[in-house]
Amino acid sequence: MQQIQIAGYKIAEELHSSKKGKVYRADKITTGEKVILKTLLEYPSVRDIARLKKEYEVLQGIQSQGIIETLGLEKEKQSLILVLKDTGGVSLNKLLKQRNFTLGEKIHIAILLAEAIKNIHHLDIIHLDLKPANIIYNPNSKNLVIIDFGISTKLDRENPSIKSPNKIEGTLAYLSPEQTGRMNRCIDYRTDFYSLGITLYQLFTGGLPFHSKDSMEMIHFHMAVEAERVHLKNSKVPLVLSNIIQKLMSKQAEERYQGGHGIHYDLQKCQELLQIGKLYPENFKLASQDISDKFQIPQKLYGREKEIAKLLSAFANVSEGNSELVIVKGYSGIGKSALVNEIHKSILEKRGYFIEGKFDQFKRNIPYSAIIIAFQDLVRQILSERGLNIGRH
Repeated sequence: MQQIQIAGYKIAEELHSSKKGKVYRADKITTGEKVILKTLLEYPSVRDIARLKKEYEVLQGIQSQGIIETLGLEKEKQSLILVLKDTGGVSLNKLLKQRNFTLGEKIHIAILLAEAIKNIHHLDIIHLDLKPANIIYNPNSKNLVIIDFGISTKLDRENPSIKSPNKIEGTLAYLSPEQTGRMNRCIDYRTDFYSLGITLYQLFTGGLPFHSKDSMEMIHFHMAVEAERVHLKNSKVPLVLSNIIQKLMSKQAEERYQGGHGIHYDLQKCQELLQIGKLYPENFKLASQDISDKFQIPQKLYGREKEIAKLLSAFANVSEGNSELVIVKGYSGIGKSALVNEIHKSILEKRGYFIEGKFDQFKRNIPYSAIIIAFQDLVRQILSERGLNIGRH
């Protein structure tokens, strides 16, 4: 195997390899400082370069508990290298395969994770890709940091669009329902809480809540299927801890924890009860200290139950092979689009496609412009799928 060489650094070992690049543990030759080098391919795509630059910009100047510290962004031939501080840890994903943690150790890791996420959100950053592979933990020093901020955002909220599962940013197994673009909901900081719930589920049970090779089925699981509760899958996990994870994994953001402090407090209480031997019989009210420092208006539709029922009934009728036309009318801005988007979940269950087009006042000279836009959207969705699915169409 050819030894990789990066100017100014002595490579110690390869930590991770993917189609986009590699991650190495190294020593800086001039100072002897231990670092992590995140490299791209020799000829990276513009998108990969942009993601690495974004990660550096998000992390630049941040020194906070639980967040990986960046040391610089350097040019290497036609590519870039992100230089990060080495904490001496290993990804939680690898550790879960290598060793068995005690219940106390798992709760401690969960507390460190909750604190790290609380700090990330305090900096007005939403991670958007929280998973064990992006969590570095050192069992000796008990130090934990979260890495890979390549798709993170500093926006208060984002409006995701419907994309093929192959084009969705993030990792499908840990994706929040709203990140799929099929929930008629915006993405905000609470999306990280759902991913935290999936991560803790894996930490305490040794497996993921949902399994499928079908990407659309995985999205359906996240949107509509309740996972088997943790204490039922692993009898050693106390009920109250199982309930914390279940709350984090709520399909609606309003039903999850609303702030990192509330999660951290409840997990610490679990740790305290475990230490005095009262965790198993003891139960306590969750989220008693869950006070959000961010003002959030609920995104749920109110007063539209009858209209939603009519739309769902019409869709059910059409999915059985019948023809039906539904017209939703009203003045601009009263919520027609929000109403129609409520059928996303039903469309997903039937493996259907949701397409939309809008007549623009500045495109009145283009006949059928909205219909053209809608079917262009359909073609884009189909072309982004696997070759076998394209052939079926």
